[in-house]
Amino acid sequence: MKIPGLAWRQLRRDARSGDIRILFAALVLAVVAVTAVGFVTDRAARALAIEANRLLGGDAVLRGDAPITGPLRAAAEAPGLRRTETVELDSMIRVLVVETDNTRREGDALRLGEVRALGEGFPLRGSFVLVGETGGERVAAGTPARGEAWMSRAGAETLGARIGDAIGIGESRLQLRGLVAQEPDAALDYFNVAPKVFINIDDLPATGLVQEGSRVRYRLVVAGDAGAVEAFERTARAGLGRGQRLETAGDARPEIRSALDRAGRFLSLAALVSVVLAAVAVAMAARRHSERHLSGAAVMRCLGAEQRTLVGIHLGEMLLLGVIACTAGVAIAFALQWIVGDWLQGLLGISIPPAGWLPAAEGYAVGLVVLLAFAAPPVLALRRVPALRVLRRDLDPTEPSAWVVAIVGLAGLAALLWWKAGSATLGFAMLGGIVATLAVLALLAYGLVAGVRRLRTRLRGSLRYGLANVSRRAGTSIAQISALGLGLMALLLLTFVRTDLLDRWQLSLAENVPNRFIINVQQDQFAAVRAQLATQGIDEPTLFPMVRARLLERNGRPTGRDAYAGEGDEARQAQRRAEREFNLSSAARLRDDNKVVAGKFWGDAPSDEPELSVEERFAESLGWQVGDLIVFDIAGRRLEATITSLRSIEWESFRPNFFVLASPGALDGYPASYITAVSVPPEQSRFTADLVARFPNVSVIDVDAVLAQVRRTGDQVSKVVQVVFWFSLAAGVLVLLAAVSASQDERLLEGGVMRVLGGSRRQLRLAQASEFAAIGLLSGLVAAVAASILSGVVATRVFDLPWQPNWALAAAGGGIGVLAALVTGLFATRRVLDAPPSVTLRELQG
Repeated sequence: MKIPGLAWRQLRRDARSGDIRILFAALVLAVVAVTAVGFVTDRAARALAIEANRLLGGDAVLRGDAPITGPLRAAAEAPGLRRTETVELDSMIRVLVVETDNTRREGDALRLGEVRALGEGFPLRGSFVLVGETGGERVAAGTPARGEAWMSRAGAETLGARIGDAIGIGESRLQLRGLVAQEPDAALDYFNVAPKVFINIDDLPATGLVQEGSRVRYRLVVAGDAGAVEAFERTARAGLGRGQRLETAGDARPEIRSALDRAGRFLSLAALVSVVLAAVAVAMAARRHSERHLSGAAVMRCLGAEQRTLVGIHLGEMLLLGVIACTAGVAIAFALQWIVGDWLQGLLGISIPPAGWLPAAEGYAVGLVVLLAFAAPPVLALRRVPALRVLRRDLDPTEPSAWVVAIVGLAGLAALLWWKAGSATLGFAMLGGIVATLAVLALLAYGLVAGVRRLRTRLRGSLRYGLANVSRRAGTSIAQISALGLGLMALLLLTFVRTDLLDRWQLSLAENVPNRFIINVQQDQFAAVRAQLATQGIDEPTLFPMVRARLLERNGRPTGRDAYAGEGDEARQAQRRAEREFNLSSAARLRDDNKVVAGKFWGDAPSDEPELSVEERFAESLGWQVGDLIVFDIAGRRLEATITSLRSIEWESFRPNFFVLASPGALDGYPASYITAVSVPPEQSRFTADLVARFPNVSVIDVDAVLAQVRRTGDQVSKVVQVVFWFSLAAGVLVLLAAVSASQDERLLEGGVMRVLGGSRRQLRLAQASEFAAIGLLSGLVAAVAASILSGVVATRVFDLPWQPNWALAAAGGGIGVLAALVTGLFATRRVLDAPPSVTLRELQG
């Protein structure tokens, strides 16, 4: 019979006898853990991406300063896509004279506003939320009807407009039918101070505003299947003309991007934990399987079997087992993700799209690579098993090539970890943490074994027998301590990071964060503005200078659009920043939402020469570094300053933050206005109107709608994180159960002998408890310390979260680890007590 047939027969025989069930179960659990988490995270990530696209009104938006025609418009009409368009322009807006109950009320003076003409079907994602005449909110069914208009709530407060008023726009009059409390694309750029009026696109020609020389902005919005949208984005990026740009959810405000980015990184971390747990389980189960086949291989060697025959049979069996187990694991994971996905859909209140094929491919890859790394080396060692092992069980084979296969397999596992991390920092941190934790665990386990050998003669009863098992099975004990410790470390790391992540979101999305930005305050208005705010019970705000500047030079070289050549999104973003004006500010010291990541902040002793502190990602996009000399043009005057530090900013604080800060005194003498942010209670609906009435030059930006969207996104992301966390935790417990079961054969044999010699069930149970308690104590303590240290690295370097060691949580985690090891070990070895001694001895010796 050929080798494939022999491999299949051996697999069937091992399955009937139960020899391979632990390895099969461990491999299936590993694949289920990785694939199910992958399916859930893939679906959740797609759902969150769709939710993020509600901030655009679609999946992608093409902007231009001229009507979008030609190949780009044709690309938007491809199958699988829906499209609509909007037109935006600036115009004077006023509320016309109205009469109510024989009284006359006249709207405020003319004010420059933004008119948005909405095409049919807009928005393709998300919706408008309107405030009606009775004050209640409702979701708009479509766009404004012809002859009607909607106005932003903040704009209505500024103009004194009410529902039912007539709005004058150009040559047309429209009736105000709703106040917009939430709009789909408000979170892209909420620093738009002008009142917004939304009209039907068919009413735009009657306004007479679109003429030769008018500054009109056109938007082509598309939504549809992921593949169709990606194809449109590729076509659009390749065909962008001057004055055109493509926007996706990645262009949203930093507050939104931060929540989504952190969620994605956490989902990657959960997937990494699943891979680590899979490796632990398969390694322990493969070790048990190979040991059980040593005697059989020795018998075959006695009967003349060639080495290549042994290798072919056992490797073929492993390959067949891997394919079957991976298929079963992917099928189970697919069923589980539908159940979890439906539940998650109800929890989030959003539609969750079906998962892609990639998680299934990852499941097969993880299963087969882990099997190669941890099952192939002991199988290769079977080819050199000495025939004398039939008589002497203490002779174990050695196979140099097995180490080569193990190294290749471990390299493949490392590559999988790096791939699943999605971040070089996260991948390096996980790999480094795993290697360091394994090294410490192995050393401490060896010390425990040596220490127990010296102490066990002084102990009595079940405790002596249990600890003797630790030293008697030195190799098994070291392997189990390392495996348990690594698995517990991964789970505790996930717990710590999840706790930090949720705490940070709850803090950043607190109810008292600023919801009004007040800009254009002049220096001689400080006292009056503060007094006005005090009359409304608002704490005295801090006012920050804001100077409009345009970038001129970097290190003596011009920094116009041509200085940032390229076709990618980063290059286009750098080109836009190089061309447009942006805001400079000044500060003597940093708030707690700004952290220096490179260089040195000026602090209390700034240099006589102007210095700059730049947000790190802004600097990266422009290629700036500490030490660069930057030149700005401010109202026709040059400002030269050196970059002395780079900062990270917690954008979720919703406080005034600036990409570029200048040292104190650097902006003196330049024209500046001032900005601040305050928290206004919902009941103070007249806040904006009263402030603007007294200070007409001041603009108030209402970011309540943006805050609501950020809170909703943060809440959805938090729920996804918790679902994935608990799912990974459940998978981890099952995998740890398989790892502990790896030494069951030896325990069954010892337990049978002890029962034959008169040992009671109670004595055996106490002995097992003492053994697992010792193993669990060491594993749990090392895992808690390692997870605490690694969580600090991951929190600060990957998630940009403030971190301090929580030793109370680490101690609790270590205690839970001990309890988990104890309970799991006793459950996995319950057969030692339940099986009759005679049956156990016959099974293991037969």
